Amino acid sequence: MSPEAPSPSPPAPLPELAAATAAAPEVRPAIVLRPLGFADPLRWLALGWADFRRAPAIGLFYGGCFMVMGWALMRAYEHAPAYLLALSAGFLLVAPFLCLGLYHVSRELQAGRRPDFGASLMAWDSRMGQLGIFAFVLLVLEMLWARSTLVIFAVTFDGMPDFKGSIAALFDPENITFIVAWAIVGAIFATLIFSVSVVSMPMLLDRSTDAITAALTSLRLVLTQTPVMFFWGALIAAITFTAMAPWFIGLVVVAPVIGHASWHAYRAAVAA
Repeated sequence: MSPEAPSPSPPAPLPELAAATAAAPEVRPAIVLRPLGFADPLRWLALGWADFRRAPAIGLFYGGCFMVMGWALMRAYEHAPAYLLALSAGFLLVAPFLCLGLYHVSRELQAGRRPDFGASLMAWDSRMGQLGIFAFVLLVLEMLWARSTLVIFAVTFDGMPDFKGSIAALFDPENITFIVAWAIVGAIFATLIFSVSVVSMPMLLDRSTDAITAALTSLRLVLTQTPVMFFWGALIAAITFTAMAPWFIGLVVVAPVIGHASWHAYRAAVAA
């Protein structure tokens, strides 16, 4: 009786299949967003105030930068008042990048480390490429906002009026058409910029992710938890405008507190 023939070995994978398997992209898990409540924004502000008190010198430096930006805007108003509202949109462009140092400080404090001022200044260095992409997106939005403001000026006043002397003259009730149009356009652009940047900047600093993913995550947070995020945005706007009243001096403290609070908003909203 002849011995049983050995079973044939399984065929080797086709070269095409092996190449396709090797080239298959890595599937990353979806970023999980945590549910938020209306008490959370107040808690973020409390945590931001605590961070400011733990590193006051660093916070005062960044707050001073915001105050100087306000002074620069007022200086621009003296010479070109029609451009003031357009230039003020730059606050929403510069603020997230200026706050990178504050995010770094809060991250160090949360990890139990002592924050370093020099390291906070260079917080952008490790993520320069993705931050540059995000900066370009915000720059385009800011330029569109500024251009829209100038168009509203030109259409409403049939040119660029001279409002030197008092900004209150710009918002005289006789200019109700301008006020309504400017407010609507400004609200649209401010909401859009807030939606794509509310957690994206601290996310880019904290995670190895790309600018598009960070912006979409921020937008998804606003769309899925709109009431809470609207409350958070309204708090930021109300506190910031109040701090601007006495020659922008209030921004010395308010700006760093909001910057620190924004870090805690990101950590609360986006699961680790």
